[in-house]
Amino acid sequence: MSARSLLTLALAALALVFVAWFGMRGEWVAVFVFALPVVACLAGVVARRRAAGLWSGMLALLWFSHGVMVAWTRPGERGWALAEVALALVVIFSASLPGLRARFGARKAQRS
Repeated sequence: MSARSLLTLALAALALVFVAWFGMRGEWVAVFVFALPVVACLAGVVARRRAAGLWSGMLALLWFSHGVMVAWTRPGERGWALAEVALALVVIFSASLPGLRARFGARKAQRS
């Protein structure tokens, strides 16, 4: 599976987590605040925009922090928060993978 495919799946799953998490409680403003940036990043990744991976990775740091904070402070929402943390880590990894491959793959090829 390519890094872009993994990033696409992780962003789609994260958007669904936010819609389910906040939507089931009727907090539609929270759905828009949390899910719209994810959907915007997803649209950029699908459209192959160069900066979409960068923005996805940077926003994933915020999602990770939010998930950790909620997991520590709200035991009733811990499952949703840990899902957010896990998906944010997948987004960070998959958004960074092409750059890591370019950086360290070239060094490995030079040694051979």
